[in-house]
Amino acid sequence: MTIFTKIIQGDVPCHKIAESKDFLAFLDIAPLAKGHTLVIPKIEVDYIFNLDADVLGEMMKFAKVVAKKIEKAIDCKRIGVAVIGLEVPHAHIHLVPINKVSDIDFSRPKLSFSHNEFAQIATTIVQS
Repeated sequence: MTIFTKIIQGDVPCHKIAESKDFLAFLDIAPLAKGHTLVIPKIEVDYIFNLDADVLGEMMKFAKVVAKKIEKAIDCKRIGVAVIGLEVPHAHIHLVPINKVSDIDFSRPKLSFSHNEFAQIATTIVQS
């Protein structure tokens, strides 16, 4: 069982941005930028391209809605999208507020926020 499945089941807390019956979006705990969000399917599949095509399509539609909310809440030029898939063996999409290409460089040092700061960021996105 992955850490993401534990988050879905409520065994591990997260700062939830959006949820549907099939998908969950929550703030990344080691973000590249304020508002960096992960979108995951509720089914545990390791590799994103092993998802059924319909599920992958619906996941992207869900990610688009979340990205638009982040874009309204966080000052940025765009929401960058990355699928790396090596960190956690559970398919996921990174949505990262960016102003330049280097903002989505995963070799950069990650940001650190307190629980209260994460909660405020999540609230701002959810309410946008």
